Amino acid sequence: MEYSVIMSGFGGQGVLMMGELLAHCGMKADLNVTWMPSYGVEMRGGTANCTVVISKDKIGAPVTGMPQAVIAMSEPALNKFKTKLPADGLLMVNSSLVSDTAEISSNGITTIMVPTRALAAETGNEKMANLTMLGAFIAQTGILDFDQVTSEVSAFLPPEKQKLAPGITKALLRGKAYIDSL
Repeated sequence: MEYSVIMSGFGGQGVLMMGELLAHCGMKADLNVTWMPSYGVEMRGGTANCTVVISKDKIGAPVTGMPQAVIAMSEPALNKFKTKLPADGLLMVNSSLVSDTAEISSNGITTIMVPTRALAAETGNEKMANLTMLGAFIAQTGILDFDQVTSEVSAFLPPEKQKLAPGITKALLRGKAYIDSL
C-alpha cells in the first residue's frame, strides 16, 4: 500500500500544516511517510503545496507525478494540480473558494466539494478551514485510523500551541461528520 496526496492552496491557508499533521500521524501509525513542502517566495498569499506519501513499504521518492488524491484549497491550486490525477483519483476541493469543477467531474475523477469555511465557522473558528478539509480527507480515504489521528493532535503541537489542540480536534471531527453525512 502506497498512497500519495498533493495538498495545495494559498500561503496562509495552512496547507503545509495539513500535510505535516498527516505525515506525523502516519509515522505514529508505524507507516513510512514523506512530507515535501513547496511554497512561493511570497509566502502568505502566494502559492503553497506539499506532497505527502504514506506507505507500509519503503518510499522511493518524496514526490509523485500522479498522486491518488489532490486537495485544492484555492482555484489556482485546482488549476495547477487537477491534471495530475489518474482517472480513478480523488479530488477534494474547498468549495468556499472554488465553485466550478464540472470539467473534472466528467472525467471520471471522484470530486468532493467541501465547504471548509462554513464547517470551520460551525466549530467557532474559521481559521480551522484547513483542518476541516483534512478531517474530511482522512474520513473519505480511510488512509489512517481517525481516532488515532485525533489522539495525536496534542503530541503534534509544540508546547506554546497546545491551547489549539481542542479546536483542531473539533475541526477534524467536523470534517469527518461532513463526509459521513454525504
